[in-house]
Amino acid sequence: MLRTTVLRELNFRFTDMKKELCFTTADILLPKENEDRFAVIACDQFTSEPEYWESAKEYTNGYPSALDLILPEIYLKDDNTEYINRINANMRKYLNDGVFREVKDSFIYTRRVQSDGIVRTGIIGKIDLKEYTYTVGGVGKIRSTEKTVLERIPPRAQIRRGAALELPHIMLLFDDKENSVMNFLEEKTLEKLYDFNLFGNAGSVSGYKVQGETADTVSKLLFDIEKKNGNLLFCVGDGNHSLAAAKSIYEKSGREQDRYALVEIVNIHSPAINFEPIYRVLFGVNADSVINEFLSYSAEKGGKYTHKFKCIFSGGEREIKINSDYTLPVAALQDFLDTKKSGIKIDYIHGIESTERIARSADSTLGFIFDGMKKEELFRAVIKDGCLPRKTFSMGHALDKRFYLEARRL
Repeated sequence: MLRTTVLRELNFRFTDMKKELCFTTADILLPKENEDRFAVIACDQFTSEPEYWESAKEYTNGYPSALDLILPEIYLKDDNTEYINRINANMRKYLNDGVFREVKDSFIYTRRVQSDGIVRTGIIGKIDLKEYTYTVGGVGKIRSTEKTVLERIPPRAQIRRGAALELPHIMLLFDDKENSVMNFLEEKTLEKLYDFNLFGNAGSVSGYKVQGETADTVSKLLFDIEKKNGNLLFCVGDGNHSLAAAKSIYEKSGREQDRYALVEIVNIHSPAINFEPIYRVLFGVNADSVINEFLSYSAEKGGKYTHKFKCIFSGGEREIKINSDYTLPVAALQDFLDTKKSGIKIDYIHGIESTERIARSADSTLGFIFDGMKKEELFRAVIKDGCLPRKTFSMGHALDKRFYLEARRL
């Protein structure tokens, strides 16, 4: 439990601290009614399951819905101009029609009951994009956890550019071993803003208003965590490319209204947050040749960390060890694979059984299985290695991803 003595240890003047905050309260828009019809899962989910999105359309038909305000990635085309124009028109219509109510200068404390029954708590607020970096070696207070694919930024920037609203599915992680922030809010009596079941057996979500002195104390606690972590407060857990798109727009426009982005922050130590490794399978290769090249490449570079890999191929399997300066085995492997782009297809596979099955399916395939990153290692790895390789870990199941609900004027 958070004690008064803990708060007294935060010995700084709040007025000075506020100048350095990278996460602050916002004017947040919520639908006035039928929140269950309005809320829609993150756009990058169920990209191979059109039946999910058809069911969502049927469920929201006739109601104001975030489905009218987003572009699900399953519908992405080479030219999305017509779809985006329709989204922008819907945003303006919803604002003009009074679909939303506004919660001024507030955080929203969220309690998400996941599909497995585990509760994930979070806080909705806005971040200062000046403090966010997605470049390798960047030292902002908010850092990407994986290498950003620059080609994925323009489509997202096209959606955000000219939009009247933003609806976040971005989730940032912070390192609070004592759970001081969420414990503090759990002890407070807060005004409930919404409470409803989510579409598609995805659990439920409730939200509570956090304003005034309570919001100030949240900021103080986060500021203290930031200083303990060497001025690193947040690592991106989900939605990095959407955040990078927002940053790119701000860098080009320089406008104050483009400087911020609405996000949810979650304690990485929450029992609801689990990291699962994403393995690699190579196609069109000679397994022994690639394994030997990996060993030679690693021996030449060397390093103080020892990593083990289980290599799976049609003729059997082989276990190897390499040394690397990368703290994570996936980073050492991806560094090698990045030198072998021509003529090789790489797929990113969830689950050991699936990886082994695919790797054994043909003579020219090779799978790499390795220890995944523990969530407690994330901040250390980002500080040490910079941005992690793309597809280092997955966080949670599809149904447990954020739903679009809260919005902010742009």
